[in-house]
Amino acid sequence: MNIFRLAGDVSHLVAILILLMKIWRSKSCAGISGKSQVLFALVFTTRYLDLFTVYISAYNTVMKVVFLALSYATVYLIYMRFRNSYDSENDTFRVEFLLVPVIGLSFLENYAFTPLEILWTFSIFLESVAIMPQLFMITKTGEAESITTHYLFFLGLYRALYIANWVWRYHTEGFYDQIAIVSGVVQTIFYCDFFYLYVTRGEEIGLKSYCVMKSQRSCSS
Repeated sequence: MNIFRLAGDVSHLVAILILLMKIWRSKSCAGISGKSQVLFALVFTTRYLDLFTVYISAYNTVMKVVFLALSYATVYLIYMRFRNSYDSENDTFRVEFLLVPVIGLSFLENYAFTPLEILWTFSIFLESVAIMPQLFMITKTGEAESITTHYLFFLGLYRALYIANWVWRYHTEGFYDQIAIVSGVVQTIFYCDFFYLYVTRGEEIGLKSYCVMKSQRSCSS
């Protein structure tokens, strides 16, 4: 394992913990897309079906369990524990527009036409677009707590570090995974605009300012 992979995993874990701590401490899931979190839980579930059949390392096994547990804990807090604060009126992204093409691609583009391999491919494709309901919700409401910007920042950082990991592995091991790389690049693109504003303007931008600036860019282009 190289430093980029490790840093990417840590960034991913930090993002999820930031979100969980935000919900638990505020006793509210306002501004958080439950649909995105369900999609992420589905990503981990379909990707880690080999948890009890394939052993790679203790680190790999522990991280699989941690991500599964945290993703379902987040879904539980949103839809059960603090469901009264869930903003379902603004969390309206049509997830079928993501699921249908992702399912189709999983059957058409995979490394082996077996159930586990198709589900693994499905998880890779789905992860690349799972954040879209959250971004749609932010754009629709025009605001969110600053803690959500940190969550999005660390998710974007996780993907950027994984791209560095793939570059490193290609040059040192000759490893090349077209499905994972293409999907990872697509996912990173979704974060690029927000990532740039976060780094250059910091917390000052907020999500409301982010949405306003995106609108201004669209009008001037």
